[in-house]
Amino acid sequence: MGGTTARVTVASPTLTSLVCVAAWAIPGAGHLWLGRWQKGVVFLVLLPLMFAIGLGLEGRLFPFEFSQPLVALAAAADLGMGLPYLVAKALSAGAGRVVAVSYEYGNAFLIVAGLLNMLVVLDAFDIAQGRK
Repeated sequence: MGGTTARVTVASPTLTSLVCVAAWAIPGAGHLWLGRWQKGVVFLVLLPLMFAIGLGLEGRLFPFEFSQPLVALAAAADLGMGLPYLVAKALSAGAGRVVAVSYEYGNAFLIVAGLLNMLVVLDAFDIAQGRK
């Protein structure tokens, strides 16, 4: 079968860790670092936009309240967004207004943006490991 085989190189554990931290902190940065430009730009634009829409819809960035497990899980999902989450928390954004009609939609956007970024980090990890 006269095909060519692609050479797969596996990144060092330190480099893989740095790629994952970059991918978490700035959505799409891991893919950009690994040369996956199209995916990286899409993640860099759309995930923070989704997060901003959630804030605009008056969603809540949930606190880590371990006495309420679902609230703690929502907080972990929010934290998955990386630096946009940390900046929003520092600016006291995402207080959420429960009486707003869009409150639940805002929560959904914020939580899903964080969860999607976690999947993006896993994808960057797989690419760095040579699995993709």
